[in-house]
Amino acid sequence: MSDASLWHNAYMVDVNWNAMADETVRVLQALIRLDTSNPPGNESIAAGYIANILHENGIEPTVIETAPGRGNVVARLKGNGNAAPLLLYSHTDVVPVEREHWTVDPFGGMLHNGYVYGRGALDMKGIGAMQLVAFLTLARQVSKAGHTPLQRDIILAATADEETDTDQGIGPLIQCHPDLLRAEYGLSEFGGFSMYASGKCFYPIQVAEKGTAWMRMRTSGRPGHASVPHDDNAVVHLARAVDKLSRARFPMHMSATARAFIAGLADGLGGPQGAGLRALLASRDSSGSPLFEHIVRDPGLAAELRAITHNTATPTGLRAGVKTNVIPSFADAVLDCRTLPGFSPAEMIDEIKHTLGNDAGNVTFEVDSLSPAVEFGTNTPLYRLLCQTLKRHDPAGLPIPSMLTGATDAKHVAKLGTICYGFSPLKFRPGEHFSDLVHGHDERVSVESLAWGVQVLYEVVHEFCTGR
Repeated sequence: MSDASLWHNAYMVDVNWNAMADETVRVLQALIRLDTSNPPGNESIAAGYIANILHENGIEPTVIETAPGRGNVVARLKGNGNAAPLLLYSHTDVVPVEREHWTVDPFGGMLHNGYVYGRGALDMKGIGAMQLVAFLTLARQVSKAGHTPLQRDIILAATADEETDTDQGIGPLIQCHPDLLRAEYGLSEFGGFSMYASGKCFYPIQVAEKGTAWMRMRTSGRPGHASVPHDDNAVVHLARAVDKLSRARFPMHMSATARAFIAGLADGLGGPQGAGLRALLASRDSSGSPLFEHIVRDPGLAAELRAITHNTATPTGLRAGVKTNVIPSFADAVLDCRTLPGFSPAEMIDEIKHTLGNDAGNVTFEVDSLSPAVEFGTNTPLYRLLCQTLKRHDPAGLPIPSMLTGATDAKHVAKLGTICYGFSPLKFRPGEHFSDLVHGHDERVSVESLAWGVQVLYEVVHEFCTGR
């Protein structure tokens, strides 16, 4: 008998896993059918739906609108207070869709060939459904006579406005109602799902995420009539700067999380790839970007390795001129900059200027939006439990700490002193890639993956909050 079966027999005899999976699918389908595309959001319809389910199960939720139509729902299972709370948090808004590119209704919640289709199936209504069902199942279990009591409160939060930069969701909640969400640990997106490299299965658990610095890079020049060209043209200056930036080789910086991720990959891959990654870890040369594609065979993984070991600056827009026959006095490039833990926007700008060299003298920067990088340690009982539970359900898989190159609501939750891990366990099939499906056309998640994931999540929450 497997370790997973022994554990289930000892502690989970009353849990109907098939019913739990079916409930997760039903909840996800219902959430997908609520169009919470952001903008505008309209997350109150999702908050109301979740609040009704909680109420029907004897749990009194708190619903707060942080702005008109921007609904948030929070609920709590009370423990005996022997340990500090655990927070399960998700967001109910989704990115917009291009309907003409979908083969199904993106808000239909269709079940087809073993997959639930729809915007948010992965980001992150699927995870929210798993969290809600795990929360409800535990509430039903602890109400039974003889069940081990909860040692800590479990807080469930489904909030608004994660997908834009308008801060009308969990940020205001934390600022105005911190005690609703204050917890020792938090679990949310992205991590705990299977990732394949060279036939080996890994489970990256998110323990860090890069910071965001959206800014404008501006060049100036001498205005004039376009019929009389001259060399001091702001548009030409900007074009040179953007071209140089696109070919930039920023220095490598190895954070604790990046080092642990690469070490885990090296252990799992072995052979020449493992040796190449270990040599990289041992190298003292940080002057530029190593050729990761020469070390690992997967182009996507190589790009990920580059992103988690370097600050990045990606041009995403150009703005210049008001009239065809007028040489403008300035030109702007919009930059999406992502900073590693420990780096400020000023240090990011210094790296860009160093890359631009002589062209930097004509360039200024204006930061429009900031969010901090966050990084959490792995020497905690919860992180160890996440790894143990994944290994119990997939002995051949290797859990490793990872860094998200994007941003999540962890940047807000961390302000409360909460240790945040991205843990949304899903088991993809070889050849399926999370990054190819999330935010994509025909976004979908398999029923099999949801069933596996909600069981893993439930076991983590049960064991961590009961001590069994």
